[in-house]
Amino acid sequence: MSSTLLLKNARLIATMDDQRRELTDASILIRGSLIEAVGPANELPTSADRVIDLSGQVVLPGLINTHHHMFQSLTRVLPAAQDAELFDWLSALFPVWARLTPEMARTATRTAIAELMLSGCTTAMDQAYLYVNGIQLEDSIQAASELGIRFHAGRGAISLGQSRGGLPPDVLVEADEQAILDDMQRVIERYNDPAFDAMVRVVVAPSSPFTVTRELMLETGRLARAYGVGMHTHTAENWKDVEFCQSVYGMTPAQYVEEVDWLGENAWHAHCVKLDDPGIALFARTGTGVAHCPCSNMRLASGLAPVRKMRDSGVKVGLGVDGSASNDSNHLLNEARQAMLSARVRDENPAAMSAREALELATRGGAEVLGRAAALGRIQAGYCADIISFRCDDISLAGAQVDPLAALVFCTPPRVCHSIINGRQVIADGQLLSAELPLLVEQHNRLATELLGT
Repeated sequence: MSSTLLLKNARLIATMDDQRRELTDASILIRGSLIEAVGPANELPTSADRVIDLSGQVVLPGLINTHHHMFQSLTRVLPAAQDAELFDWLSALFPVWARLTPEMARTATRTAIAELMLSGCTTAMDQAYLYVNGIQLEDSIQAASELGIRFHAGRGAISLGQSRGGLPPDVLVEADEQAILDDMQRVIERYNDPAFDAMVRVVVAPSSPFTVTRELMLETGRLARAYGVGMHTHTAENWKDVEFCQSVYGMTPAQYVEEVDWLGENAWHAHCVKLDDPGIALFARTGTGVAHCPCSNMRLASGLAPVRKMRDSGVKVGLGVDGSASNDSNHLLNEARQAMLSARVRDENPAAMSAREALELATRGGAEVLGRAAALGRIQAGYCADIISFRCDDISLAGAQVDPLAALVFCTPPRVCHSIINGRQVIADGQLLSAELPLLVEQHNRLATELLGT
């Protein structure tokens, strides 16, 4: 018999189910890794193998991060890149990243995940596209396993260097594209878990049109479909990205991804700030998803993505914090806030996105983008037990008691109170249980100093 966990007496549970129910004085019964029941506290059991009292707390499905580069946590606020747009920002950071080591990659990933988890994230996708100095995808997977987050590990790639017309210096390039494909196949076969409640999924994730070849895009798409795994890349991030596609490939970014067959239910694209109307229609028609990264888009002055138009057209949209050197944070709840605010600014309309819609992007939306809509993103019987709670008496919510759910977005608490992932408690009373944060921060800062040569 599986063990049971009762989360009882929550002030409010936002289920994010199809009825968008918001239950007051409610409880959740978890058996093993799955939610068994959710409803009014007086209708559920009062005891279980373990009980957590959520009195005075707001409860949500765990937040889902659909786009990240976790190694970048080592190079936050680098002075040379603080005031640069995307291409200049990358050019400033590429030489630094060339010195990354496996230990650095593991530590940066642990740091990013810890910060994400404390902000309410329970599932994260990481597009790891640098494989220098012996770094392997295992470095990211090991870090995620240690912290206890649900993880979509993106085996990224850079194969188009400056000598062949790409943006990255050749020192960062994996020149043998067959070796890239062979390694992608290896990690899929070894680590990808297709199970309903999988803790690790593997994604093929070539970086962008200006860092990989057309041939690699075609072949990685074929590989992903052969194995039934997700496929992820950057598309239409800023005007230089669009200009590159026009000058090199003679087409818009949307036309390019269609030409290389990078569309469909298992594909999603980061940013899409400059996705045009035909591209939006194409994504909606093919079931292709978008990872919306508002903080990074604003930080790099890339622009404001047309999220309202995407959503109204039927495009699947989730949230991503993007790399920690272009955000420069790993706070997913804050990303929901910025999604709401940036949509209002873009459309000059305060109704362009509500707080509840922003939370939906961070939960149901992310699950849809990652192909996990049947398992994640809701508090509903039969779904994975990924659940977070916030205290209503936190100072960040003082004076916001009339609508504590909206207050999570408008006010943005700095930390969750409790977090459950796959039925296991990973944060209790705001404290991460799977890592010693002072030691992690000390190690991270030491390695960042070593990387920067300061």
